[in-house]
Order: sequence, then C-alpha cells, then structure tokens
Amino acid sequence: MFSLGSWLPALPGLAWGWALLDALLQGLVGACAVSVLCSLLKVYLYTQCVNKPERQAEKEAIASQPPLLELLHVLVLTAVLALVGSRVAALVVLEFSLRAVSTVFSLGKGAHSSQLYLLCQYSLGCGVSCGLSFLLEGAPHRSWNLALAAGLAGLLALHAQRLARHVCTLYELHSRARYCGVCILLLAAGHGIPNLLRNALGITFAVADLAAVELINRDFLSTAEAVRFWTPLTICYTLLVVYMQEESRQSTSRVLVFRTVLVRIGGLFILLLTVGRWSDILHVLMSLLGELWCLLRAGVLLESCWTQDLAQQPRLGSLSGSRSQETSR
Repeated sequence: MFSLGSWLPALPGLAWGWALLDALLQGLVGACAVSVLCSLLKVYLYTQCVNKPERQAEKEAIASQPPLLELLHVLVLTAVLALVGSRVAALVVLEFSLRAVSTVFSLGKGAHSSQLYLLCQYSLGCGVSCGLSFLLEGAPHRSWNLALAAGLAGLLALHAQRLARHVCTLYELHSRARYCGVCILLLAAGHGIPNLLRNALGITFAVADLAAVELINRDFLSTAEAVRFWTPLTICYTLLVVYMQEESRQSTSRVLVFRTVLVRIGGLFILLLTVGRWSDILHVLMSLLGELWCLLRAGVLLESCWTQDLAQQPRLGSLSGSRSQETSR
C-alpha cells in the first residue's frame, strides 16, 4: 500500500504513523458525512415545526442546540471511527443494511421512518470508512486522496451546518417576507429532503455493503473457513432483525432505541467471541461507544422524529381504511 509515507525514508515507526494518519482521515470523512446528514435532517424537522403551534416546543429545542457541540461531535466520532477496525466496521454496515431493508418492507407503501435516518448515523460513518478503505486500497497516493476527500467533506459539512443555523435563525422571517432565495426554496421544496437523504443513503450503503463483504472475505484462506464465519453471522443477524421487529411492534418507548443498540452490539460481541479475534472485541466496545454517542447527541432530533412518525400513523391508517372501503364497495 502506497501513501504519503512512501516518499519518505524508511524510519522506525514511520509506517505506523502514516497508517494512523490515513485512519484519522477516513474517520474524518465518515464523521463529516454524519454531520451533513444531521444538519439536513435538522433543517427538515425545523421547517416542519414552523406554523404548527403544537410543535413550538420542538422547534425551540432544535434551534437551541449550541454549534460547539457539533464540532465536538465530529471530533469524537472521528476518533472512534479511526480506532474501529475495518472488519468490525464492515459487520456494523451489513447489520444495519439488513435492518434497514427489513424496516422499509415492514412499513406501508409510501411511508417512511424519520428515525431511521438518525439510527444510521454510526453505521453511515462506518460505511463511508469501509468504502474509502476498499476504493483506495493500493492507490499510489492514498494519503493525498484521503486528505482531498477530508477537505471536500469538511467544506460540505461546514456549509450544511451554516444552512442549519441560517434556517433556525431566520427561516420564519424570510419565509414570510419572501426575499431569501434559500428560505423560499426550502418553503417550496423542503418536503423533498427525506427523499434526497433516502437516495443518497441508498447509494452509500450499496457501495459500503460491497466493500464490507470484500473486506471481510479477504481474511479467509479457504471457502470452508469463510463458511464457518458467514453461517453463524447470518443466523445471528437474522435472529436480531426478527427480535427487533417484534419489539418495535409491541413497544413504542423511546428507551427501545437504546435497548436495541445494546442487544445488537451484545449479539455481535458474543458472535466475535467465538469466530473473531481479540482485536475485534475491543473494536466492538468502541462501536458501542460510537453508537451511544451518536444517539445521545441527536436526542432532540430523535424526539422530533418520534413525534412526526406518530403523527403520520393515523393519516396512513385512514388512507388504508378508505381504500379498503372503496374496494369493498
């Protein structure tokens, strides 16, 4: 693997230092992707709360989030993603992809779960990191490519944060006066942000899944060894998805989100105790910290998504009921 360190003389510990730099740059790109996701979702939720008296408390809570916490969130998530190995990151990506597909199929036609965008934060960071690790493997100037990607991702995250601050500060005034192009555009087409996020996340996780499978399979020397790993993994993930779907039907508590994280990471921890390596165990514990950090940071947005999803349920139910009456007639 060639990187920035390939141009310098071989010194003890130099290769390790450049590998750490590459890992930090990959983690930074993943953290910036999560920041963009949260900023756009923040814009969408805030615009949905405007002109709705029953959601004024949510609007004020969304607007009161301090900007410095966003920087801290990016730095902490960068460190976590840099420390988590590609093997565990790949497993996290595959687990969320299976869970997301199951959730989408369980929803009604035309419905979407806003919570799913926040629940995928850490998995999105792992997916971007896996994708970069796979796409840039063996690249002649890997570190320069990662530095360029980190710079572009940082600019995109910065502009998304500025957009969120602008909306939370001036959207109500500008949408009434109709003299701000950005606010007028959000007023006309802001409802399409979930579709934009869904398409972007679909492409990202499609690439990440392919990269994850390749990153895991390269550690196996034979097909039999790969089968011994994939068979219990598939069974474990299938049981986890079935269990979480059943829990979501029986319980609607907000505590379920955090309990789901503990169950998922706990299942992955037990699985890797039998078929993994000792380093995988440490990386699973780091993943638990990353998942909890992302959910705690997005607590206000998660509450707003929870309210919006509950508000959609009666409308979807009435639509399905009217359709069934029409068909019976």
